[in-house]
Amino acid sequence: MRGTTPTADTMPPSPADRRAGAQDLAEWVGRSETVRGCVPPSVATTIHATLARPGATCPGEGEAMPVLWHWYAFPPAVATDALAEDGHPAPGGFLPPVPYERRMWAGGSLAFFDDLRVGEEIEKRSTIVSIDEKTGSTGGMVFVVVEHELRGAAGLAIRETQSIVFLPIAPAFTPPPRRPGPTGSLVIDAERRVSTALLFRYSAITFNAHRIHYDLVYAQQVEHYPGLVVHGPLQANLLAAEATAWKGRRPDRFGFRGVHPVFHDDGLHLRATRADAGGLDLCAVTAAGHVGMQAKAEWED
Repeated sequence: MRGTTPTADTMPPSPADRRAGAQDLAEWVGRSETVRGCVPPSVATTIHATLARPGATCPGEGEAMPVLWHWYAFPPAVATDALAEDGHPAPGGFLPPVPYERRMWAGGSLAFFDDLRVGEEIEKRSTIVSIDEKTGSTGGMVFVVVEHELRGAAGLAIRETQSIVFLPIAPAFTPPPRRPGPTGSLVIDAERRVSTALLFRYSAITFNAHRIHYDLVYAQQVEHYPGLVVHGPLQANLLAAEATAWKGRRPDRFGFRGVHPVFHDDGLHLRATRADAGGLDLCAVTAAGHVGMQAKAEWED
């Protein structure tokens, strides 16, 4: 059965917690929750249809899931009337009620110890390990770091660190400086068309209602983006799949970081160069030639 069953390990936040300002966010450090989920065969089919490289076969029940597919085992089953205007769950719950309107998955790092399999129950224990408030070019920002441990039938399979950034919505889109993508000594250079259908399907398999990914009017008029935003985790998953195909097996460690927003009409080139110790330095590069996401894959030989 697909879904999540939360079993909180700390007391749930009170209404006063939910109204807390930024000065109270430190009280959320150390909060934990445990959820259980699954990727059944029927859902594996839709994930495969959305993400698979050409020629890849969909794993069946009991077979190892491709790298990062655990992200699709825990859909945020929040009632529709509990969503905020942007489509995200309203502030509060497990994550702190940061008083900024924009929320993005800034990056993450993962260590893989064992495979998780289609159809098996997966337990995920999540803990907020740090909350840092900073000032950037567009004003204040808050970084929330969450650590996840995922266990299947064989025990600990993945340890993951997730970095989430909260920002105010600026009156105009001011992108960070562009970083040119690599053009020489490439060991991977694959092109992936980023269509509106792909963005819709990815939002569907993640049960992500954030409107910047499918509602062009909202993305342009409310959050002031020039187009629909390509999900950071989508870029990370495409890069991880290319790394796995290149090596012939999943990485033992994988890290990624968003460095520039990518929009649906940009197109993506998935590129990689060799790194030290036989790893790969990867990036998602737009048609204009600048990097949207950086990543690194490493293997223990």
